[in-house]
Amino acid sequence: MGVLVVRAHGKNIFEIGSGNIGATNVKRAIGTRGAVLVFLLDLLKGLAPALVARNLFPERQELWMAAGFAAVIGHTFSPFLKFKGGKGVSTALGMAIGSTPLVALIAFALFIVTLQVFRFVSLSSIIAVISTIPLCLALNQSPWVSVGYGFLTVYIIFKHRSNIARLRDGTESKFSWRSKPTDDDPGDGGQSLAVAVSPKPPSSAPGERKNLPSGDDLAS
Repeated sequence: MGVLVVRAHGKNIFEIGSGNIGATNVKRAIGTRGAVLVFLLDLLKGLAPALVARNLFPERQELWMAAGFAAVIGHTFSPFLKFKGGKGVSTALGMAIGSTPLVALIAFALFIVTLQVFRFVSLSSIIAVISTIPLCLALNQSPWVSVGYGFLTVYIIFKHRSNIARLRDGTESKFSWRSKPTDDDPGDGGQSLAVAVSPKPPSSAPGERKNLPSGDDLAS
């Protein structure tokens, strides 16, 4: 959705910032309103199929998750983008809301708290998705649901492997809230409505796109 929303403003998301299609890079390209729109649309990608499956198979919670998980995979490996895409966290959140609302609520609250403390969206996303497994066990969810979240956790961590490397090296960017679009911000390691402020990328020659680390997670 980030591609279409930014294109509607006459810009190419792949030539801006990290080149990622998630909400962070959309905010970098066209500002907060566009980022919020993309975040919600990406969330709906996971929520809608989970709710449809829930309506069709009211007793099969694992199928609700499977439908939403399929949307996560489709979002991260879109055939319309040469099997590229975002990192799937927003879409996974939509899946969780449709399948296990209480797990989704607690995990999202943990994401917000972790983000406020550490200011790394990637780290917050990873911690939140890992928390879904013990949450499922504590809330007596179906064993198949716990297994499903196990697969989701591995998948999301895999999509964040470059962010993990930067966190280990101390080069992952932190975030702050901004209101205006800019083409100069580096990838912030996560797709939220936050935009990275450090480290600053090296300057480039006019017309030359900066080689920035991609890391827009949450809905991406």
